[in-house]
Amino acid sequence: MTTPDDGGAFVPGLELARTLHEEAVRPLLAEAFPGLGYAAARVGAGSEVLGFDTARSTDHDWGPRLELFLSPGDAARHGKRLREVLAHRLPRQVRGRSTHFRRGPDPLDPVRHPDWTEGPVDHLVEVHDVPSWLAARLGPAAAGWYRTDPGAGDWLALPQQRLAEVTGGAVFHDGPGDLTAARRHLAWYPEQVWRYLLACQWRRIEQEEAFVGRCAEVGDELGSMVVAARLVREVMRLSLLMERRYAPYGKWLGSAFGRTGAAGELGPLLHGALTSSHFAERERYLCEAYEAAARRHNALGLTAPLAAARRPFHGRPYLVLDAGRFAQALLETVTDARLRALPPVGGVDQWTDSTDLLGLPQAVRTAVGALG
Repeated sequence: MTTPDDGGAFVPGLELARTLHEEAVRPLLAEAFPGLGYAAARVGAGSEVLGFDTARSTDHDWGPRLELFLSPGDAARHGKRLREVLAHRLPRQVRGRSTHFRRGPDPLDPVRHPDWTEGPVDHLVEVHDVPSWLAARLGPAAAGWYRTDPGAGDWLALPQQRLAEVTGGAVFHDGPGDLTAARRHLAWYPEQVWRYLLACQWRRIEQEEAFVGRCAEVGDELGSMVVAARLVREVMRLSLLMERRYAPYGKWLGSAFGRTGAAGELGPLLHGALTSSHFAERERYLCEAYEAAARRHNALGLTAPLAAARRPFHGRPYLVLDAGRFAQALLETVTDARLRALPPVGGVDQWTDSTDLLGLPQAVRTAVGALG
């Protein structure tokens, strides 16, 4: 089996998934389950779904794998037998990659490792129905989102990483059309929600943009650097939001930002802010980045144009954009009564980055509900 270190040619995971479906799964389904309606996709967790997999990704939970979606009734009737048929009749490799995934000794450890076998393959072709899969990934309310759109409150309880997993990847076949419909409903925020989230993202910058200078003024150079790093992250997430791209979690945030239209202009400025050894230079790079982001805001035409120039922070000698102006201007364009009644804290991953919390859809929904 090809491994990350043996020099074998890397094939992206989505390409492996497509080959697995076209050359193995589709013919088997046609023969063993004629007339069965299904969707085949590579969606959900995994670096390949976001398009960021590399040879390093191949050591676990990566390889020829698929998600199959049946109707709830068909999943209950045929799911077990379908898994067994695939275990006995799938090829043991696709394009040099094993379809068998070894389980570890700990039954509670979900990580699977590609391996070779002479018997039936323990494959990663998972069988689901669309409502149950949506509910498991996004919370119980999501079960019907292949028919209807989420409400404003629902959107705020959806981590962008989860939205990227549902709408990313690839669908190779969708006879019933339910999976495609769900992905269309979740492709991007409604405009009112988007405006509210943009306002809250500018608000996050406003809350700390003066602290780079203030920390340095009291001799806290490390604190100034930490604040600068936080602000760099917020500008990156703002850029993704402006370009209607869901922001992934920390491991892939920089990679996703690098694919934005803003990266060529903003990337060097943000890098300069992170590597500067003196707060004045750090502040200058950040202000240039804010100004570039402000020009991009004006180009969206969501509000009247706002001055995109740095200024002193009240009577203190720190330079800022005064990002609150952008937050307020956007909030004034929000007409949805539910959103207007909320504090400007935004979606769940604008006020928490706890991986454990974001992985608990119902707890997140409850927390968002508590905001009003």
